[in-house]
Amino acid sequence: MEPGQGCALTLRLLLLLGITGSLWGLNPDDPNVCSHWESYAVTVQESYAHPFDQIYYTRCTDILNWFKCTRHRISYKTAYRRGVRTMYRRRSQCCPGYYESGDLCVPLCTEECVHGRCVSPDSCQCEPGWGGLDCSSGCESDHWGPHCSNRCQCQNGALCNPITGACVCTDGYQGWRCEEPCESDYYGKGCQLSCQCLNGATCHHETGECLCAPGYTGVFCEERCPPGSHGAQCEQRCPCQNGGTCHHVTGECSCPAGWTGSVCAQPCPLGRFGINCSQECPCRNSGMCDHISGQCQCTAGYNGERCQEECPMGTYGPQCALQCDCHNGARCYHVNGACLCDVGFKGSHCQERFCPAGLYGLICDKYCPCNATNTLSCHPLSGECTCVAGWTGLYCNVTCSSGYHGEDCSQPCDCGNGADCDSVTGACICAPGFTGEDCSLHCPPGFYGTNCSSSCSCRNEIACSPVDGSCICKEGRQGVDCSIYCSSGTWGLGCNRTCTCSNGAACDPVDGTCMCGPGWKGETCDTPCPEGTHGLGCQEHCDCSHGNGCDPVTGHCRCLAGWTGVHCDSVCSQGLWGSSCSSTCSCENGASCSPEDGTCTCAPGYRGTSCRRTCSPGSYGLRCSQSCPQCVHSAGACHHVTGHCQCLPGFFGPLCNQVCPFGRYGKGCEEECLCTNNGTCSTIDGSCQCPPGWIGDDCSQACTQGYWGPGCLYTCNCHNGALCSAHHGECECNAGWIGLYCTQRCPSGFFGNACTKVCRCQNGADCDHVSGLCTCRTGFIGTHCEQKCPSGTYGYGCQQLCECMNNATCDYVTGTCYCSPGYKGIRCDQAALMMEELNPYTKMSPALASERHSVGAVVGIITLLLIIMAVLSLFIWYPPEAAGEEPRHAQRVLHSGPAPHQHRLRPLGLHEGLHVQLQHLLPEQREPLRHHQGPPRRGLQAHGEQLRGDEIPRAPGAPLLLRAPRSRRPRGQQERVRSGAHREHSSGIKWTGHQFLSEPL
Repeated sequence: MEPGQGCALTLRLLLLLGITGSLWGLNPDDPNVCSHWESYAVTVQESYAHPFDQIYYTRCTDILNWFKCTRHRISYKTAYRRGVRTMYRRRSQCCPGYYESGDLCVPLCTEECVHGRCVSPDSCQCEPGWGGLDCSSGCESDHWGPHCSNRCQCQNGALCNPITGACVCTDGYQGWRCEEPCESDYYGKGCQLSCQCLNGATCHHETGECLCAPGYTGVFCEERCPPGSHGAQCEQRCPCQNGGTCHHVTGECSCPAGWTGSVCAQPCPLGRFGINCSQECPCRNSGMCDHISGQCQCTAGYNGERCQEECPMGTYGPQCALQCDCHNGARCYHVNGACLCDVGFKGSHCQERFCPAGLYGLICDKYCPCNATNTLSCHPLSGECTCVAGWTGLYCNVTCSSGYHGEDCSQPCDCGNGADCDSVTGACICAPGFTGEDCSLHCPPGFYGTNCSSSCSCRNEIACSPVDGSCICKEGRQGVDCSIYCSSGTWGLGCNRTCTCSNGAACDPVDGTCMCGPGWKGETCDTPCPEGTHGLGCQEHCDCSHGNGCDPVTGHCRCLAGWTGVHCDSVCSQGLWGSSCSSTCSCENGASCSPEDGTCTCAPGYRGTSCRRTCSPGSYGLRCSQSCPQCVHSAGACHHVTGHCQCLPGFFGPLCNQVCPFGRYGKGCEEECLCTNNGTCSTIDGSCQCPPGWIGDDCSQACTQGYWGPGCLYTCNCHNGALCSAHHGECECNAGWIGLYCTQRCPSGFFGNACTKVCRCQNGADCDHVSGLCTCRTGFIGTHCEQKCPSGTYGYGCQQLCECMNNATCDYVTGTCYCSPGYKGIRCDQAALMMEELNPYTKMSPALASERHSVGAVVGIITLLLIIMAVLSLFIWYPPEAAGEEPRHAQRVLHSGPAPHQHRLRPLGLHEGLHVQLQHLLPEQREPLRHHQGPPRRGLQAHGEQLRGDEIPRAPGAPLLLRAPRSRRPRGQQERVRSGAHREHSSGIKWTGHQFLSEPL
């Protein structure tokens, strides 16, 4: 089949299936569905093979057409045409006795099945428990099942389910036939409820009621029998005595501690106590034991849990409750309180001295040296002073140190927050603002000052400072006691915000809201009243007949030209009326009269026939019809014309609600305040409320030195010459001191005011905490101790002269002499005779074991002397012009002393393994050798690196010394060279080569 034909067939099949699907609504497989076939015509498009002449080319012998000839053949192509085709489809419908319901055929019953369903035409299948043709009849009580054909077998009054025949048991029964009661611990319907009975009780299988075991009671048997009863239903009485309890089941008595017996009627025998009298009394020293608690009742003179301790010092008698009355260090007997006097005292209470008062000694011939006022007693034999509390010292003339109190000043004070304590009693003397035994509590609200004894005088305050009583005012208040409102133009907390109200309006001192005067409105009172209105809140309306509005503040009419009068309703001139305006008005106080009859129209603020009387108190304005506003600080009613309040001294404004501006006071705020130093001026009478630190009528007098706070009531507590602020009492420490009370020195390295200056002392010098002057250490001088002692001096302040001789160098710290070559001794005043003695830092070391023969020693010494003489001869006869030519193995170095000299290094030997030793270096001079940077320079060689002579650290003035190996040094000298042929310097350089000796050229 060609592709075109297959596509056409597929389209036809899809169309056929769609048509068939639309016709089939019922399931043909349903046994209740009957079907038949029917035909129908369908127009289709079918394909066929259409012939055509196809031209093609082939090779041939036609040379004219380039060997290509034309040929013809018949070919076919697929074409399409329309046609009509007869189709068949299956038609389904419900069989007789059935009807179509959706896509199903269901049976039809003539009579409806009430409790069943129609299973075939006119045939019902009843539900269990129902019978009859239409399933409308129920089963009787003893039958069940379809058509009620089965008999019920239930017991114990159970009902039978008419449908299933299952038994519906009554409460308390279970089983297939309800023949069994509920199992233990269950009850009720279906035995589903769990019994809630406790302590071994059982419950009734029907009701769940608990049946308690002996010894228990309660709804759920949760309670034991009440005290005094036991047994079944708690009906039996307990016989136990002395608080004994009986067992709630058996009634057996359990005795409390200290009692025994069958009914707990017998106390424990002597020496026993506790439960069942099982414990043994632990009391000692004849103490008795309580048979219940075992607590010891001690005899006189003893105490403690077991009466094992004697009475504490100073007490005696039963329970150690009596106080000893022995004096002068005497001991009292802990049993009866008898005094055991110390040597030198006598009397029943040891109150008498052998010596008279003020004398002591074996024969009472010496006078006591004690300060009589502060002395408790003077020992009659030794004269030793016993001080009263708060005093100490050999003669009781020294008060306790800060922080201590009591006898011998041995008890530390237990005070906080910078408090002092009484040297005698130790009672804390709290700083202002604190209270309590240890000064750990702040003053309660409303109190301040020393011991919180002062009451805050603040009004309208948020809080009062517990230290000085200064007030923290609420919004809208100011002044020392917050009694003054914010000055005009300010508001808020601290009166530090500026009012934004315009046109003389007052602002609320608390929240800053504007209270507009007559004629203005708006949040900032910057909007005038609308045309035709006036007064407070622009609530009054203008009453002008022929006027151009009225004044927004007073309401006076602005009359048009040709009109006069209060209401601009008269054509006559002011004061005339009648025909031709010839009559004179009798109205007063600026009133106008009617041009017709001359009746008076009063100006605002007046009333009466002739307008002579003012408005009655409480009213003002035109026709006295306006009520006075609610004046805030006023002396009486408002002004009868303007309505302005008559303000008390200190206030102004239409409502007297504005406080006088800053610096003004009195009636109308006309007086000028005289307070100085930020004193608050009373706007009423001009009296000054001075800030802390100032006093006087005008606050011009500062507190006397040593006092501070409001009214200069508090005493300063500053030390070391510090001044305290008269305002808040804080200490202003002098230079060199810090701390709350200026009791602490500056930390190390700082000095001056507030310890802010840094010390510049060098070389470990101390810095004075006040002036910053440097106290130099030994060996240094200068302003900052930056200079070593000059040559020839040493020691503290470089005041000691060196005693070194023969051009020796003196250590600037210790004065130790460093000898020049050829000398030795403490002062370098002795000549060195041998090779090792030429080294000023060492002595001849003992010879090795192989060199201890005298012959070897003599030969070595002679050889060494010959070499020295030869070298000296060469130096003496060596020409000066050849000084610049140096041997390859000896380099020129520089002397580092005060007067530099040139030195020539000459070889002392060619023995390998000799190495350079730098000797007698001071600790601060022993620095790592500096590596040479740059081009090669002449100097000592150290594994390819060059060093100049002045780069080798050594003592000032000491020559460069290249010394012998360790084996040639005395054993007693301090070892300074590492063993072996190489020595590693602190810089990491290992030195090798010959041994050299440096001496002046």
